[in-house]
Amino acid sequence: MIEMGLNLLGVLGLWLAVEYCLKHQTAESLDDASLIPFADDPEVARRVELATGKKVNAVAPQELKQGWGNLEI
Repeated sequence: MIEMGLNLLGVLGLWLAVEYCLKHQTAESLDDASLIPFADDPEVARRVELATGKKVNAVAPQELKQGWGNLEI
């Protein structure tokens, strides 16, 4: 019986922690956060935009500086 009470207390604690962490988030900020994994690849970001209709703020990957790529030792 005490194990069931502790399990219930654990689930309640987890639920309260998640609620507290997400309390100040808006629907727009959560929506933007869901698109972050696609922001570093412009082509994938474009496909996600076409599929979802949501704008992804894509960042182009950095170009390699002269002399910094494929260094042979």
